[in-house]
Amino acid sequence: MTGRWSGTPGGWSRCARRRRTARPSRSRASAFARGGRGDRTPRREAAVLTVDFGRLPVGPGDRVLDLGCGGGRHSFEALRRGADVVAFDQDAAELEKVAGMFAAMDKAGEIPVGATGETLVGDALAMPFEDGRFDRVIAAEVLEHIPDDVAAIAEIVRVLKPGGRVAVTVPSFLPERVCWALDEDYHTAPGGHVRIYTLAELAAKLKSAGLEVGGHHYAHGLHTPYWWLKCAVGVNNDDHPLAKAYHELLVWDIMERPLVTRLAEAVLNPVIGKSVVLYARKSA
Repeated sequence: MTGRWSGTPGGWSRCARRRRTARPSRSRASAFARGGRGDRTPRREAAVLTVDFGRLPVGPGDRVLDLGCGGGRHSFEALRRGADVVAFDQDAAELEKVAGMFAAMDKAGEIPVGATGETLVGDALAMPFEDGRFDRVIAAEVLEHIPDDVAAIAEIVRVLKPGGRVAVTVPSFLPERVCWALDEDYHTAPGGHVRIYTLAELAAKLKSAGLEVGGHHYAHGLHTPYWWLKCAVGVNNDDHPLAKAYHELLVWDIMERPLVTRLAEAVLNPVIGKSVVLYARKSA
């Protein structure tokens, strides 16, 4: 199922057609969509983003692919900035939620006129887009799930236009290695992580695919101790009091963004950031 939302002065219209092919509650997630437009991301929204939109500039009219969008956090931010967004994932149920959030954002008056958001179910190894379709591609926490990551990167490069930019994020090496060592279930569950990247390995694969790799940074340092704790007590043990307490701390941080946790994360990110983010460009 695909759904397309297109901005008009009077509202949005939706057309649908069949195709073959640490998270907060829904009420809290809806609050993440409320915020400003333009180049500045409100603190609450920034807390759930892995990609830095200051390093991956997105503006009105840009065509953006959010590959493996999951819950859609990067799609929402790109749409808020006026882009034409395709939220692409193999999970139809997740995409239904993303479409619902697009509608909620529209109702709240957050989407610039002319921006569009589309959800599309599909395969990262065989995307139904012409060559050079997108100005920007985001692949956040995706490649570690795909056995043939080289083929997935090749598809990203194919659909990216010459001169276009991409942001790729994966779990960073040390936090991921500790999680694998603490609990086998963390990475052996169906659809789980199939590899651990070093920064050098990921950069080399992007370069081999023809991308010019730029800078990188780490994100979500506060989340790493939570996952270590989860793996220590059993990654599927959602009732452990320490894990529950830490999860509540993370939700509080996302909702309130107090100075103390922002400072703590700034210190932790370069050391134990849960994710590493690489930025790259396709030659013009």
